Amino acid sequence: MLRKTRLFTPGPTPLLPAAQLAMAAADLHHRTPEFRAMFTRVSEGLKEFIGTKEDVIVLASSGTGAMEASVANLVNAGDAVAVITAGKFGERWVGICRAFGCNVRAIAAEYGKTISREALRDAITPELRAVFMQATESSTGVRHDVAAVAEMIAGSDTLLVVDAITGLGTTALDVDGKIDLLIGGSQKALMCPPGLSFCSVSERAWARMAECRQPRYYFDLRRERKVQAKGESAFTPAVALVAAMDAALTYVGKMGEGSVARGREALVENAERLAEITRAAVVAGGLELFAPESPAAAMTAVRAPAGVSATEIVKRLKAEFGGIVSDGQGEMKGSMFRIAHLGYFDYLDTLGLLGALEQVLVALAPGKFELGKMVGAAQRSLVSGRDSAPGVADEA
Repeated sequence: MLRKTRLFTPGPTPLLPAAQLAMAAADLHHRTPEFRAMFTRVSEGLKEFIGTKEDVIVLASSGTGAMEASVANLVNAGDAVAVITAGKFGERWVGICRAFGCNVRAIAAEYGKTISREALRDAITPELRAVFMQATESSTGVRHDVAAVAEMIAGSDTLLVVDAITGLGTTALDVDGKIDLLIGGSQKALMCPPGLSFCSVSERAWARMAECRQPRYYFDLRRERKVQAKGESAFTPAVALVAAMDAALTYVGKMGEGSVARGREALVENAERLAEITRAAVVAGGLELFAPESPAAAMTAVRAPAGVSATEIVKRLKAEFGGIVSDGQGEMKGSMFRIAHLGYFDYLDTLGLLGALEQVLVALAPGKFELGKMVGAAQRSLVSGRDSAPGVADEA
């Protein structure tokens, strides 16, 4: 049988066809009026996509580059900072902050859980210079309560820095006046290849940079602010990726009938719906959610059944059906797998993956699983109280 390779990973995600075409035609020099016009469109579109009136800085780097830039520009060695950590990307915040000499207070929860409000109240104190967190911890499928943290530091000098690389386009975020620096990436809900990161920066954060003495050169956000206001970047940009982002934002705007902000809301709704039917399906099929208490919409994390390795499930899905899902990271490898919903996924994608997953489980654990349970539960979840299936807009 014909077998197509399909990504069901929480990053990189499936590419928008229009973005691929834009990259192929991106034969532009970056110091020209044509590129400046495109870069300016992308910057303005990203403001709408984030939901901010503040400046947005675009960087030719992975999301981790923007994470490092936020630390390098906002805090000094010896500063007291807090990191909300409940997975591998929270641990990355800890590592970056320690690399820059910060006095790190880790507010930790076990994998698969989020931080309680009581723990946050006890740990977030006025002397903190910044709090770093994820909106979605994509290593475990957990969604953190960004609004609760913003409320706790309101009125203080503590800055809130949010890695929303996976959270943007999958969860509602109230940015201006709440989040001082918010980070996104090209390879998630915006349906582009990896390689671009971006961040919105509040005026409070810009003011803090004047006090920061950390060494920085490529990731000097103040220099980028001056140059990007003119439609350029301080260093050679990823021209093809900027073109892809331009096409993606145009597509999101069409989803929102001319509004990128409404298009982003449609992407969030799509991810929420697909996550809902996937959770219903895996539970009905006899599997256990890895993060049942605060599940993300960007992906669904699923525990491997007893006696079966998640690594083997991942391998079988790819080998037999061309479906690529993510194994657990680090010590979670083999014990859980993750199915993505963010960006260019629709109902048929999800239904097909669930059907393939059932066949893999029946083969790996004969007698423990039954064909049709997951797919049926997904179908019932979709039609229950709804008139139509979710999905991203037709490109035509």
